[in-house]
Amino acid sequence: MRHLLVLTALGLAATLTAAIPTEAIDELIATELPASGAPGLAYAVAAEGEVAAQDADGVARAGTETAVTPDTPFVIGSISKSFTALAVMQLVEAGLVDLDAPGGDYVAALAGRPAGTPTVRDLLSHTSGFSTLQGNTGRGVGSSASDALERQVDRLADVEPAYAPGTRWEYSNANYQVLGRLIEEVAGTSFQAYLAEHVLEPVGMQDSFVADGQVHPEMAAGHTPWFWTVRPLPETATDRVTAPQGGVVASAHDVALYLAMMMNGEDDVLSAEGKAEMMRPASAASPYYGLGWFLDPSQGTVWHSGATPGIETLATMVPARQEATVVLVNRGSGVGFGETTELRTGITELALGVDFEDEGSRWTQKALFLGLALAPLVYAASMVWAWRRREAVRAKSSAGFAGLFSLWFPLLTTGVGAWVIVSLVPSLMGVGLSTLRVFQPDMALAMIATAVSGVVWAAFRLVIAYTGRARRVVPA
Repeated sequence: MRHLLVLTALGLAATLTAAIPTEAIDELIATELPASGAPGLAYAVAAEGEVAAQDADGVARAGTETAVTPDTPFVIGSISKSFTALAVMQLVEAGLVDLDAPGGDYVAALAGRPAGTPTVRDLLSHTSGFSTLQGNTGRGVGSSASDALERQVDRLADVEPAYAPGTRWEYSNANYQVLGRLIEEVAGTSFQAYLAEHVLEPVGMQDSFVADGQVHPEMAAGHTPWFWTVRPLPETATDRVTAPQGGVVASAHDVALYLAMMMNGEDDVLSAEGKAEMMRPASAASPYYGLGWFLDPSQGTVWHSGATPGIETLATMVPARQEATVVLVNRGSGVGFGETTELRTGITELALGVDFEDEGSRWTQKALFLGLALAPLVYAASMVWAWRRREAVRAKSSAGFAGLFSLWFPLLTTGVGAWVIVSLVPSLMGVGLSTLRVFQPDMALAMIATAVSGVVWAAFRLVIAYTGRARRVVPA
């Protein structure tokens, strides 16, 4: 009988594997991996509770021969939010947390403060009122210290949500920082220890852990864009502050196990009903986001992407079919150039038979990047031209209103332009310039260089206009 069960299991595994177009996925990787400029990737597919297929390509760090495998740990970015949400739901089912109670009821630093007003459900579903920018604002605390998350949430106590809680959906990492601290205070242990004991170990995620402030050489290195190339990030300590929002470190194989658990319809790590609730709209204000998961009713998919410096990821489930896939890539996308989107969505589409919305041409983004990269050179050439025609420039200072306007107006326009480039544009993107420098250092450098060189060009023309003129000799 035992032999019959083994043969049946092997036959089922073979059937599942055969149903996954691995050859087509291999062909896609052969084309899109070099096009993206990513050093390596790993993917895995789950079907009917099993890891049905997995593979990897490339290297863990550019310039080395360390191959990426399905067991290589990657920082999975915001897919981590679903792990945090799962942990919170465990506490809800244990009767220790009420989804509709204010977060300040469980986080001492937020009690009686505006930041403690949003409910736990609001925090889980990004309807707390915290803005994207508020969630991406620089921390100013040591991210490797054992109390780093506590200190970060203490700082949030002075931050008033940008919108009334429960009225508007806006993605914000601040929500999950608060939830991570909630888990620590309610469970009486660190976020890292709780997730390891109550989620990672029960699921069987043997090659996974939570950012703990330590250096882990076995991790895939992140690679950030650098003017049509990539630069590997140095080995640094993992970030305890970002752990609840994006600091789970997991292999493709382990994430596939996790996705299979989420879809199995069984009471295990969490009840079947609890899992289902996570994958339903959280409220009227959150029709396309559940508790830690994005929802696409048109495709019947539940998904989350992730982006940390130099790493981009995508996990997608089709719960009705108990099928899922995860793709992990050790490269951050550039602006229009060297993007990993086609790689991640392409593998997912082939594995699951779903369609992602085509973003269309990226020439607008490419033109923007090229313009910012070339603008400092144009300004430098303009300064050379102004110097060579310095007598004509100097003549403007005594040419009445029109001459003065042509001299001084560029200083105003380049000054305003500099503010737009280094302040307004990043804030509209929901990040600060310092954050942009971490994720896209080439874009940040191009923006700063354009802003500065524009003002320098305008000021240089004024210096020429009002200096170096020959003194007029007055007759005796």
